[in-house]
Amino acid sequence: MTQRFLSVTEIAARLGITTNGVLNLRLPEPDALIGRTRGWKPETIDAWNAQRPGHGGRPRKSVDK
Repeated sequence: MTQRFLSVTEIAARLGITTNGVLNLRLPEPDALIGRTRGWKPETIDAWNAQRPGHGGRPRKSVDK
């Protein structure tokens, strides 16, 4: 059975941000590598995104002024 992995472009669409925005994030380790191409399972990205500050996981860091 063929497995489906998300590309950086597909992650951007899933998160509702630009591809350049994704490249500025610290993504989790890829689930697959084919040459230099990285791929992530949808559930890996969903779990990672839920744990990002301000995205339903941890609260954002407060900035004291």
